[in-house]
Amino acid sequence: MRIMHILNHTQRQNGHVHVAVDLACVQAQMGHSVSIASAGGDFDALFAQYAVRHFVIDQQRRPLNLLKAITAFGRVSAEVEPEIVHAHMMTSAGLAWPWRKLKGFKLITTVHNEFERGAIIMGLGDRVIAVSNVVKESMRQRGIPAAKLRVVLNGTLGSPRLPRTRPPAALLNRPAIVFVGGLHPRKAVDHLIRAFDMVRSKMSDVTLYIVGYGPNRLEYEALTRQLGCGERVKFCGSARDPRPYLLGCDIFVLASHADPAPLVIAEAREAGCAIIGTAVDGIPEMLEHGRAGMLVPPGDKEALANAIASLIEDKERLSLMRVRSQHNIAHMSVQRVASETLDVYRNALSLVAH
Repeated sequence: MRIMHILNHTQRQNGHVHVAVDLACVQAQMGHSVSIASAGGDFDALFAQYAVRHFVIDQQRRPLNLLKAITAFGRVSAEVEPEIVHAHMMTSAGLAWPWRKLKGFKLITTVHNEFERGAIIMGLGDRVIAVSNVVKESMRQRGIPAAKLRVVLNGTLGSPRLPRTRPPAALLNRPAIVFVGGLHPRKAVDHLIRAFDMVRSKMSDVTLYIVGYGPNRLEYEALTRQLGCGERVKFCGSARDPRPYLLGCDIFVLASHADPAPLVIAEAREAGCAIIGTAVDGIPEMLEHGRAGMLVPPGDKEALANAIASLIEDKERLSLMRVRSQHNIAHMSVQRVASETLDVYRNALSLVAH
């Protein structure tokens, strides 16, 4: 099958990019002819390793530039002659759609963040992949026909982006709580800090490690100083490979207010973390609806603090939650994601016969 993935860029610090890069490399490994169109980024060496062709198209949202990008995509698609074009971002879907009938390919879109107002643009696809059942239902309610929608839950096990050898665990102050993600309001890092401060008031030796970058870092640092817990909260910046932190911690916590299907949950499960997540969007699905981790209500810092404290105080329960993180862990593999995505492609291509 000739497959082209299109996305705005391939910079490392973006979950949409991680999904697209994993898919492209694994699909190429499975014997398909795979290419990527993007403005460029951090994975050119990886693409070369997997024989994935990369076409650079600047997709910045300026009117004249977008016209140039549409024309450029037309040239690239004429050269590649893809059967499937898979768009992972809204701008990319808009660039590919005008060429869909003229070039004869099927357009597949993946909805990663359905809470964005512009996500309805992804309905342009012949098939629309939702990264969780919650996202599927949200998009159905927003007007995308149910017949177009398919669910492919995210997974990262066996990701080509990460070295196959397991890195050594980071030497963290124990008991250690770790968060990995963007430092912006949707991830509710401030909520996590407040819950941590409640735990720290009872257990002075606990430490919170915040791994990631984002526009709200200074605000969150100021909050730790205001609460008086700054010495016990470590802002670690972004990590090319977060696994050492996950392997070195006692508990991984994701307190998001909205999170369609966070890849970091799969990474934390692979590392064998005890996991606490909020019961919102796709997090319950990523945690096997509570079988692979604890779920707490979003926005309830007392419940979050109690869940963290319960694991720190009860070592047997902490060990049990580590074991439970492995429940149905094989379902988190990129191989499964690639196979289910190929099924969506085949279904779209079957429309030609009708």
